[in-house]
Amino acid sequence: MSKKNKTLKDILDFILYENPSTQDEIAERLGISRRYVTQLIQPLIKDGTVKRAYMIDLKSYEEIAESLGEYIRPHDVSGNVLINDMLANMEKHVHSQLEASFDAILEYDEEKAKRALEMDYATNNMVEKIRTSVETIVSINQHSEFSKSVLYNEVAYDLERIGDYCGHIAKFVINDIYEVNESILKKLKKMYKTAQKMLRLSMLAFLEGRTDLKDDIMELEESIHILQSKAINLIATQMAENSFDEKERSNYFIYLFRVIKAFERIGDISVEIRDVAIEFHDNIPRPTTPRSFRE
Repeated sequence: MSKKNKTLKDILDFILYENPSTQDEIAERLGISRRYVTQLIQPLIKDGTVKRAYMIDLKSYEEIAESLGEYIRPHDVSGNVLINDMLANMEKHVHSQLEASFDAILEYDEEKAKRALEMDYATNNMVEKIRTSVETIVSINQHSEFSKSVLYNEVAYDLERIGDYCGHIAKFVINDIYEVNESILKKLKKMYKTAQKMLRLSMLAFLEGRTDLKDDIMELEESIHILQSKAINLIATQMAENSFDEKERSNYFIYLFRVIKAFERIGDISVEIRDVAIEFHDNIPRPTTPRSFRE
């Protein structure tokens, strides 16, 4: 493979797996000039292989990769493997988003909170790339199971929702002027660690077919609800000790409730991902009754 073709293949792989937003980002990561990046991918942008905001048509990607040489097409690479990789990258990003949001609370750092909020742009971009890729796979692979293919979109959407709740956590620092009381902060730390673990296990269930983790996830869900109740009781006690004539103090409690609710919802969404994993791998349909009405 020529050096030029290898560089082009590296660019395409970076776009496919790393979700860059600009040509500058591609150039910096690969250690080449932005002008060279433009030169190589401009023809592919014109013919629709590479789309704006840097998404790749998967069918065109395979054709180009094969023409460049040194490309072995696994039996199922055009579908599940590529989307799994994209979802795995999105999961890592959302984990980082959650960590950055909570670090902003721990350090009461408004700049960190703002950076955490900015990470949501990449999260939204990843959802769109997965949706477009799933549509492409369904359109070019007549043997794909449509009902299963769209489940990828559901998981991507669930990860996006978790990203939104990360934003609720980060906004606490931006919207409020009080740091969190230490006794409540201890509960939040436990909720944060539990939510992180639930997200990790639920994505293992989907990406690797580890549906045997379903009971572990449910135990963690019960834990996060217990922690939520304890945190709310602590807040109620503090509210009783403060005057609601103080508008700022009232806002503090409102925003704090939102943080607690965000962790609870992240846990609930993780359970939803687990349910999707069971449907995807074990062919067991998800319950139609809303979770709040189940025993």
